[in-house]
Amino acid sequence: MKQQPGIPEPGAIDVPDDSTILYLLPTAVCVCDMTGVVIRYNEKAAQLWNRRPRVGDANELYCGCYKLYLPDGTHLPHEQSPMAVCIKDGQPRKDVELILERPDLSRLYIRVNVVPLLDGTGKQAGVINCFDDITWQKEAERVLSRKIGEEKLQELAISLEKIVQRKTQDLVQKTEELKKSEERYHKMVEEVEDYAILMLDKEGTIVNWNKGAEKIKGYKEVEIVGRNFQEFYLAEDRKKGLPLQLLELARQTGKALHEGWRKRKDGSVFWGSIVLTAIHNDEGRVIGFTKVTRDLTERKLAEDRTNDYLRQLEFQNKELEQFVYAASHDLKEPLRKMNFYANYIADQPENRLDEKSRDYLSRSLKAAARMKVLIEDLLIYSRSTIRTDVYEEVDLNKVIEEIAGTHKEEIGDGEVIIEKLPVVYAVPFQIKQLFSNLIDNAVKYKHPGRDVVIKVTVKLVEGSQVPVHNLERNKKYFQISVIDNGIGFDPAHANRIFEIFQRLNNSTNAKGSGIGLAICKKIVQNYKGAIEANGEPEVGARFSVYLPADQAMPLQ
Repeated sequence: MKQQPGIPEPGAIDVPDDSTILYLLPTAVCVCDMTGVVIRYNEKAAQLWNRRPRVGDANELYCGCYKLYLPDGTHLPHEQSPMAVCIKDGQPRKDVELILERPDLSRLYIRVNVVPLLDGTGKQAGVINCFDDITWQKEAERVLSRKIGEEKLQELAISLEKIVQRKTQDLVQKTEELKKSEERYHKMVEEVEDYAILMLDKEGTIVNWNKGAEKIKGYKEVEIVGRNFQEFYLAEDRKKGLPLQLLELARQTGKALHEGWRKRKDGSVFWGSIVLTAIHNDEGRVIGFTKVTRDLTERKLAEDRTNDYLRQLEFQNKELEQFVYAASHDLKEPLRKMNFYANYIADQPENRLDEKSRDYLSRSLKAAARMKVLIEDLLIYSRSTIRTDVYEEVDLNKVIEEIAGTHKEEIGDGEVIIEKLPVVYAVPFQIKQLFSNLIDNAVKYKHPGRDVVIKVTVKLVEGSQVPVHNLERNKKYFQISVIDNGIGFDPAHANRIFEIFQRLNNSTNAKGSGIGLAICKKIVQNYKGAIEANGEPEVGARFSVYLPADQAMPLQ
């Protein structure tokens, strides 16, 4: 058969293979066969491992990392890893947190998701492991815990300062009790080394000094008593008059609080939190001040690191958005070309393709279509993990009416019944994707023996009424349910269907990539909500979404 000019020969079309798709995914992926040998991994995985294991090497089993540890630091042999266990029992492992050690002995926290890899007959042929670096998240959790502890210490400092003030007033007012009160005061203050506690006169001159002050500021008592407390402030703060401003604020209001960089005797600086309190006599006149200082340098540095992590996270989110944009074009362009040329060949009468050739061509077109759906769904799944504070009002009634309108032909004589739904504050494209996937499923798995009926209902519930999803017990949620009368599903699969690449129906005629419901779960998690599924074969299915009511406007 003569080749038409400008038409590439079969096999000449550049179609991205699985390796290209793995390489472009923003998450780390590793694939093993049933013997545990690593047969494929992507660039993201190599970056996290900090090494490139040899594919197909019998010595590279289950994972390409150097070593693995449990979160408590216990060493986890590769043969006991989630990949190895999944090969043995065929059960997926979800959101397992581990510590990954690299050849240079640096460590990362990772979150692992492992699922069986099935061949065309449904038999397990290996496992696929998707894992992400969550080190920044763990560091942020530690910083937050430390910050809470510092806040408690700050409260203790204020309470301690009140005790010092009370004791100091007794010293000034009563001569006979002066020595006893002074002894109690000095004993209490001297035993506190984590706080710099000192007394000032009306002009800010230091008249008393404890061991904590010596430890934090570096001066011995004989070196500093009699000098002004401005010694501890940086030159630029003294130039601005900050010390005197704080003294005046305490004089006028009774107390001044401040945090900032302070100077030690050796010239080094620390981040100090101070409470400056005025002391009054019986006539209400200010006779001096107490000053309590806490060294919060570690907390300040931790906060700065947290802010850096947040900036990095924002940058990574922007990079992911750029990837989604580029991938949506670059990955689908070869498919469009393949589809165009295949259709062109099939439609040319002079080609006179035999039945077998046309069958092969038809299968190629269907495979390209499935790959297009898979790529689009993977891109949507990636975008669904992006969190943002830029929320907008989203009218769920309009969203669902619009979605139902796109399925008008498939619904035919059936109907979509929509109750009065709330307006929520959310990212519009995520909410549209959430309910589009649910209604698409209702249409896709309709019952062949009856007209489609889809109901969308809403109910206000307490978190305590839905204990299985660990929602906040005292918080209210909108339960928005999408109910259909389709073919339903086995309720035993109610939890498994939200896993990536799982499908409601294994029929070869059922369309879809098995990612849609996983996208729904990711989106709902972004809003600290939940999603659950209930079904009965030949009766229908119900998908219920729980969204916090405090993120929605009241129902009218």
